[in-house]
Amino acid sequence: MKTSHSERCVDIEALKLDSALTLISQSGQSNLEHSESPLTYVQSVIDALCSLSSNDALTGLANRRSFAHALEQELDRVARSGDVALLLMVDIDHFKKVNDAHGHLVGDEVLKHVARRILECVRPMDTVARFGGEEFAVVLPNCSYSYGNIVAERIRESMFKTPVKVSTHLSMSVTVSVGGAYAPQWIRSAPEIWIERADRQLYRAKHEGRNTVCLEQTIDTVVSTEEKELLYGALNFDAFDARLAQANPDSGHGAQP
Repeated sequence: MKTSHSERCVDIEALKLDSALTLISQSGQSNLEHSESPLTYVQSVIDALCSLSSNDALTGLANRRSFAHALEQELDRVARSGDVALLLMVDIDHFKKVNDAHGHLVGDEVLKHVARRILECVRPMDTVARFGGEEFAVVLPNCSYSYGNIVAERIRESMFKTPVKVSTHLSMSVTVSVGGAYAPQWIRSAPEIWIERADRQLYRAKHEGRNTVCLEQTIDTVVSTEEKELLYGALNFDAFDARLAQANPDSGHGAQP
């Protein structure tokens, strides 16, 4: 059913956008210009609200909702392609002591500092999220085993070597513990299982003294070209029978009765 041009027009003055615009303004996003066309203006409001719903208000990182979406997408991609993907869980050591000794505003500055440092340590294609409290999560697609160790250590060392400058009179050193697990290749695993495996390594890093990296042991999986064909495409049974008969000429496989 087609709609007329008048039915598709939007009367901006009739829309109740005050609450939405207040939220957008409070988030620090640039003011939206009324001089834009009505369609462009409404779209810019929708885009700004989508950004608010996807990002953590304090750190600007992806929030838990965006992280869950990225995790689902990566698990699906790994199951189909067999690529290697790593999930890192990063937790600030003794963060409660920071809040207790210096207050929550200083704690917020530490959280923002850690968020910036993690972003500097990873690739643009990686997803960095605030998982909750003082814990962060990093999804690294197409991540080799050797690179996974390198980036995890890079994050740990970056925190250890760079003090947080809270003010002209106060700077402090913080450390993080890092745990990680690789997604199972060629298998559609559940996000909760992947998170649990990475968390288990994070707890191990905490128990080993903090300021430590612990990654789950991995088994390098090699899939042949023929195995990939069976996984990706529809199976051609006639061609399969022909190859099998050629490999076993005495077996009588494929012979007509």
